[in-house]
Amino acid sequence: MQGSYIRHRLKFSFKASTSRGVLEEKLVYIIKITDSDDRLCGLGECAPLAGLSIDDLDTIEEKLKVCMEQLAEKALPETPVEVYRLSEELAGRTYPALRFGFEMALLDLLHGGMRILFRNSFYLAQAQIPINGLIWMGSEREMLNQGKEKIDAGFRCIKMKVGAIDFDTELRVLETLRSGFEEADLILRVDANGAFPADDALDYLKKLAPLDIHSIEQPIKPGNEIEMARLCRNTPVPVALDEELIGRSADKRKLLSSIRPQYIVLKPTLLGGFMETLEWITLANDMNIGWWITSALESNVGLNAIAQFTFEVDNGMVHGLGTGGLYTNNIASPLKIVEGNLLYLDKNRWNYSVLGDFLTG
Repeated sequence: MQGSYIRHRLKFSFKASTSRGVLEEKLVYIIKITDSDDRLCGLGECAPLAGLSIDDLDTIEEKLKVCMEQLAEKALPETPVEVYRLSEELAGRTYPALRFGFEMALLDLLHGGMRILFRNSFYLAQAQIPINGLIWMGSEREMLNQGKEKIDAGFRCIKMKVGAIDFDTELRVLETLRSGFEEADLILRVDANGAFPADDALDYLKKLAPLDIHSIEQPIKPGNEIEMARLCRNTPVPVALDEELIGRSADKRKLLSSIRPQYIVLKPTLLGGFMETLEWITLANDMNIGWWITSALESNVGLNAIAQFTFEVDNGMVHGLGTGGLYTNNIASPLKIVEGNLLYLDKNRWNYSVLGDFLTG
């Protein structure tokens, strides 16, 4: 096999505010792997997140170059299991985003280079995946407008970022959204990205509880298992671990046994790909912990891969896959959002022009 890559700097169509700051662009690496005859091409995406990924961002490109050299000595894997093994062999577990990029490209190549990673009804029959609509941080009016737009567009699960502005303001937004809908008609999730002080977190959760909040993602910073376990035991709002899972590949069971969360949020890019995510899912199911899958600001190449995988392992939850429309220079794809559902509508509409002659050169 032969491999190459290109840097692509995705530009946000708005200032995406989180408790960790404002995002204006996102650097990703698009990976191309071709077979020995140079006839078929598999695409993957390495999309680490600064401040969250454990990938060493200063060395990741050098690591990528080394992996490409090693790839030239490898034969195309014949099964998905062999894909996962080779991806781990190339990237290791200390570069999870890179490992995932190789999983994507190799699975795509294995299935004919048609952006098919999993042959299921999401790709083949326009099956739907219910997803949440995301409210980014902003002024009270901006957040209310975002929420109303999502509801008008057909979303029945809304997730709101909290923790960066005045909490009373955030409560008013959630109260307004809840006032028009019963819990059965509108699911409300919140994501604190670790913004709440550990000593005050339970008080925040008690204020959220009357609003029938489905769950709160990562209420306090990761790395404090004792406090997080205490929250999960006493919380009136179900807690979902998110950032807490990153970099915990070697001790998954220990972490979940210690904290006992109500949910976990699975981001394949940050966890290390499909195999790692499957291991988290197996443990969660064994321990009666709920879970859903979320994209992590990938381009449509990564989102397509995650969506196909999500349908493959679907557990009936609403997932977090609504990130395809964030950028002005995304790779055009058949992925579409229709009334709060993600679909793959037209297999012939991939357009890679934003990558120049990368696929043909």
